[in-house]
Amino acid sequence: MANAVKKIVPNEVANDSRPSTALTPMEMVGRALEMGVSADILKQMMDLRDREESRNARIAFTKAVAAAKAEIKPILKTREVDYTPQGKQRVNYRHEDLAGIEEQVSPILIKYGLHYRFESDNGPDRPLTITCVLEHEDGYSTRTPLSAGADNSGGKNSLQAIASAATYLQRYTLKLALGLSVSHDDDGMKATETEEPKRITEGQVEIILDLLEETDSDVERFCKMGKIDAVPDMLASDFDDAVRLLRQRKAKMRNDR
Repeated sequence: MANAVKKIVPNEVANDSRPSTALTPMEMVGRALEMGVSADILKQMMDLRDREESRNARIAFTKAVAAAKAEIKPILKTREVDYTPQGKQRVNYRHEDLAGIEEQVSPILIKYGLHYRFESDNGPDRPLTITCVLEHEDGYSTRTPLSAGADNSGGKNSLQAIASAATYLQRYTLKLALGLSVSHDDDGMKATETEEPKRITEGQVEIILDLLEETDSDVERFCKMGKIDAVPDMLASDFDDAVRLLRQRKAKMRNDR
């Protein structure tokens, strides 16, 4: 029939006789309108394109992080903390420095299209929360939050205590976001020096944080009771007791309902 109308199918929008280049969303809309595609089919096509782009961005992010981690060496603990609080025992241990971590990881992350930034949130009745946002150039990102009270150790004033806590949380959230491992820098250390006590692992930190949230527990109060500045500071030897107590609290809350 001379006047027969050709039936339009979605695939024809992307598979016509024009050069096979990737279409932008607006070009896709224009092409579809030219071919008489209905609004419903057009919406389905756009949703499909969005899901595909999101999937590809996630895959690219995962590959980039894996490639970067393969090149990042273990972070060395080069900064030393050594002071004696009034009426207490001497505090002496080594830790990694935020600037040192950034200097080591940033060139590698940039090489693979990755970058990170920090977001902060706090208020008069809640602890400081720092979130490390790790992003890829294709648009996919992850968020790693961690909370702690002000670091009042060493005779700091209120502003110094907040700044110290912020730096501490930036360091830990960046390590968690990238899955970094840490190694002691033994250069110049004497055999008689005492190493920092073993802390809980990143996975154990997540377990504690989940339990604190499930039991509506105050993170700052929990840390004060455990005599630590933040959850990642918990000694590995205290982990089982902390989990047991939090699970008991969770069970009690369930029974009281």
